[in-house]
Amino acid sequence: MAAIQGMCARIGLVTTSGLTVTLKRYYPKWLLYTMLLFSFPAITLNIGADIQGMGAVANMIFPVIPASVYSVFITAVLMFIIIRYPYQKIAKILKWLCLSLLLYVLVPFMVKQDWLLIAKKTFIPTLKFNKEFLSIIVAILGTTISPYLFFWQTTMEAEGQAHSKKGIVVDKMIMTEMKTDVNSGMFLSNIVMFFMILTAGSVLFPAGIHQIETVDQAAKALQPLAGKLTYAIFAIGVLGTGMLAIPVLAGSQSYMLAETFGWNEGLDKKFAEAKPFYISIIISLLVGLSLDTFGISPMHALFFTAIVYGITAPIMIAIIMHVGNNKKIMKEYTNSRLSNTLGAITFVLMTAAAIGLIYFLF
Repeated sequence: MAAIQGMCARIGLVTTSGLTVTLKRYYPKWLLYTMLLFSFPAITLNIGADIQGMGAVANMIFPVIPASVYSVFITAVLMFIIIRYPYQKIAKILKWLCLSLLLYVLVPFMVKQDWLLIAKKTFIPTLKFNKEFLSIIVAILGTTISPYLFFWQTTMEAEGQAHSKKGIVVDKMIMTEMKTDVNSGMFLSNIVMFFMILTAGSVLFPAGIHQIETVDQAAKALQPLAGKLTYAIFAIGVLGTGMLAIPVLAGSQSYMLAETFGWNEGLDKKFAEAKPFYISIIISLLVGLSLDTFGISPMHALFFTAIVYGITAPIMIAIIMHVGNNKKIMKEYTNSRLSNTLGAITFVLMTAAAIGLIYFLF
């Protein structure tokens, strides 16, 4: 994850352009359009699932109002915030809500654990070759190494570099800062994910909770095991992460469209300065909200989205590695041997998991 996001960040810093612009400039158009075709449905479904999940959690805290009403209200609030304020300003405030996710690091310590067994199973996992197991593996890989994050990382680094005091000059210090930022961010996200899996496996499963169909079920499952405070903090965490994730998802999609069709872009711009860019964000939010009418549960939608990401990500990884090693684009900042090795391992693992799942499905 760190290697792939690092490649994307490096591309953004060196080119001062989004990934879509780079592909448009140096590669055949069919490659760009194929990538957009694969990305858009999954991102839109992801937005819809997040909106529904936030609505369900809000309803869980204040049950008087229906979840669908909360979903509409949350969508309207997100539209206002995205259009009115720069994303960096929103993220600075909302990221504090995400600290509630660190609760997962604490929950496993609240019950008796066999830490020797946990350590053993962490490094020597049980593997099963069937549809259910492989679908979970592909979903975990897809939700971790998601194609939309490739575009977001590249664009954010490009925008940051363009707005920096040094302008478009890239040096070793900037590259070192980027590596530290990406590596620490990826490490923390994976620590939280590890403890989420550990909580589900060692806290929920032994308590007889083997199937969670909705977001509110996930929160309610923790209540009797870790107390009401855990239940409330989890709910706030879902709302906080949703408020952070949806602008990233909708923004990634709009950046891709804007860069493809040459629109003025940027979450730091006023609405009047980038109308098509913001209109595409509004449309993606409304389409995501409308998915609620089809009766698909947010948990199922998130799971399906993660699988789609997991199947399509290897194609994007291959493209990113090619860009990262292209001296015409990257000049002296091409991928290191370590980046290429880790990227190749990621590509092989994700491709094997995706092929295995497709085999068992059909």
